[in-house]
Amino acid sequence: MIDLQRVKKSFKEFINNYNYQDPGFNLKVVHTMHVVENAKSIAEHMQLSDEDIALAQLIAYLHDIGRFEELKTIKGFDSVRNDHALYASKILFDDNLIRNFILDDLYDNIIKKAIENHNKLNIESGLNEKELLHAKIIRDADKLDIFRVKIDESIEELFLGKFSKIEEFNDSLISDNVYNSVLKRKCVDIHDRVYPLDYWICILAFVFDLNFKETFDVIKDNNYVGILIDKFKYTNKVTSERMENIRSIINEYVREKTN
Repeated sequence: MIDLQRVKKSFKEFINNYNYQDPGFNLKVVHTMHVVENAKSIAEHMQLSDEDIALAQLIAYLHDIGRFEELKTIKGFDSVRNDHALYASKILFDDNLIRNFILDDLYDNIIKKAIENHNKLNIESGLNEKELLHAKIIRDADKLDIFRVKIDESIEELFLGKFSKIEEFNDSLISDNVYNSVLKRKCVDIHDRVYPLDYWICILAFVFDLNFKETFDVIKDNNYVGILIDKFKYTNKVTSERMENIRSIINEYVREKTN
């Protein structure tokens, strides 16, 4: 049985071990809360059982706890050098932190697989039906809020230690590998990112990895694609043309998934 009050209390106790003043700390706490709500909404729209709805929320609370240690040690986020999902899995299951959140070990493997796969380019093969379901829910819930975060937060807050000025994006080029991924309707490999806009397009291309109509509906209804693309003024002609093509390709994909 999943006690969400226990989960909330344990999450609060966990984050109290970290410095609230660290750049990015509040961003991650707020992000987690939004992902919890997203996961709940997706699970409810799918008419899952009450236990699966609670499990989806529990996974959402835990999915990014590895980020807090990352903030503590390197004062930023680095998805290339640090796999925060695997770190979260380690402290939850190797260090037995999971028992602070749920006493029963019935769902341990589902939780573990969902967290470890939430940030991967592709979900690993071999998951059973329930593991795959919750891996997909947390991936959608997480990516949906990443769109919101990228709209609401400043460049400096979003890219701690990497970029700090909007001009870096206005004047940026786009790598061919990143652009070609969008042309193929594929997510961007984080190792292909070179220019500032590559990081931004990597977020936009998340749409190609989403799983549920409910998620696409939110993206369409909130015009996330348009807002994210229009956040910058593209000074390079080729870049501007490429961004308009990216807008067209992604919007068409979203329309297909919402019809």
